[in-house]
Amino acid sequence: MLSDIEIAQQTALRPITDVAHELGILDDELELYGRYKAKLNQSLFKRVKDNPNGKLVLVTAINPTPAGEGKTTVTTGLGEAMAKIGKNAVIALREPSLGPVFGIKGGAAGGGYAQVLPMEDINLHFTGDMHAITSANNLLCAMLDNHIQQGNVLGIDPRRVVFKRCLDMNDRQLRFIVSGMGGKVNGVPREDSFQITVASEVMAILCLATDIKDLKARLGKILVAYKYDDTPVYAKDIKADGAMTALLKDAIMPNLVQTIEGTPAIMHGGPFANIAHGCNSVRATKLALKLADYCITEAGFGSDLGAEKFLDIKCRYAGLTPNAIVIVATCRALKYNGGVPKTETGNPNLEALKKGIGNLGVHIDNMRKYGVPVVVAINKFLTDTEEELDYIREYCQEKGADFATAEMFAKGGEGGRELAAKVAEACERENHFHFMYEDNLSVKEKVRKVATEIYRADDVVFTAQAEKSLKKIVELGGDSMPVCIAKTQYSLSDNPSLLGVPKGFTVTVRDVRLSNGAGFVVVYTGDIMTMPGLPKVPSAEKIDVSEDGVISGLF
Repeated sequence: MLSDIEIAQQTALRPITDVAHELGILDDELELYGRYKAKLNQSLFKRVKDNPNGKLVLVTAINPTPAGEGKTTVTTGLGEAMAKIGKNAVIALREPSLGPVFGIKGGAAGGGYAQVLPMEDINLHFTGDMHAITSANNLLCAMLDNHIQQGNVLGIDPRRVVFKRCLDMNDRQLRFIVSGMGGKVNGVPREDSFQITVASEVMAILCLATDIKDLKARLGKILVAYKYDDTPVYAKDIKADGAMTALLKDAIMPNLVQTIEGTPAIMHGGPFANIAHGCNSVRATKLALKLADYCITEAGFGSDLGAEKFLDIKCRYAGLTPNAIVIVATCRALKYNGGVPKTETGNPNLEALKKGIGNLGVHIDNMRKYGVPVVVAINKFLTDTEEELDYIREYCQEKGADFATAEMFAKGGEGGRELAAKVAEACERENHFHFMYEDNLSVKEKVRKVATEIYRADDVVFTAQAEKSLKKIVELGGDSMPVCIAKTQYSLSDNPSLLGVPKGFTVTVRDVRLSNGAGFVVVYTGDIMTMPGLPKVPSAEKIDVSEDGVISGLF
């Protein structure tokens, strides 16, 4: 059997100009990055702004195994399948981060015959968006520390710098550091830390900004530190917003690529869902809605993370209304939720599947709470038995949920015809979309609402540190903002070992932080880290390149 990268490398790609022309995109609306990648510039946004919107389909999932469950594969394959049934669809995806590419999951551009191409470019440097975000983030940090070094006119307290440097790599060594050592010429010594680029507020801002003007305004609002007199310091106060915007002027343009079957895909932005808001950019999604009858987009990890944030943050700010929600489920993830170790999830085990099936039920019920039609995509793996697949189908029938077996990994768009038809039908149903909480609730009430309704927690407790941070955030006006909860992806709870449908647990909030430019309050629960580490055997060990430049090991 061919690997993902071998399938990708054997595919004859269409010139990206041909893909663009089929969407009605003009040559002067493209900024080409070679033959197979292009950025979509502002002139396209202006020309299509009055076009009617297509249908918005959100793809999410149950709680995954550490290896991931093929949500991007299903999203990509669903776009391909829509074309097979005569529908015009554009896929809107996040860009992969180098962290998971070199860490646990490997490549993140779909799999099998439902991939986005050119997969090597997409998984590595792509069009440089991640680098631009990293540079803009770290320019702000450099200017902040330089201000302190060069006389500190604003009276910034070095002990109360709250904005972190970032790097698009899993590197636990940088979680907590001391910087500015080596004497006066090397800066003011202080404790510091890095986070991964996809957790940066700059990433969130890029993904929520509507245009360059909005991007600059949001960047200027980033809370970076506090003064000795306890007043806040924002990025605009140290005059960093203009230069940061300059670094991001190309990165704000969405990227156009294609699937193995030539279906158009717009990839832009890539915030993690467990430590950030988990959705691609508002600009990419809105543009896809103007260019096609269907926009197929995804949100990271399970519906308790990415989908909740897509619905309560992205849709709130962008004025979006999803027409259908697809929940990806797999036999192996349900067996994992039934207590089977990751290494054994490929073995037949109907009893473990029965123990873990309740996890799917919770995700179905949770998405229904938003008033949007739901379809379950049973993503089929080679190791699945018909007995196991039939059990999931019967469970979906008992729940009254539409479902279809998804075989796009092995068959491309042909393997998703049934799912595409079910999704198209769901998009025509009555829709009563609403948010999980309203703006006028306090941060505590919003967190409690999500924790009790979505995670099924008994209660929420705030540590003394969280209470202290929250008091300051309320003073700065953060109480009116939505919440972005950082939580483990492996459990509905804040404890990764509580699999399936945990009961009788309390969510502990250990700290909160104001992402003032992004417009939300980040709520840290459990032991979630904003700078992941590499596993014992990272995927990077398998990645190589031949003498003639052919990459191997990216899945």
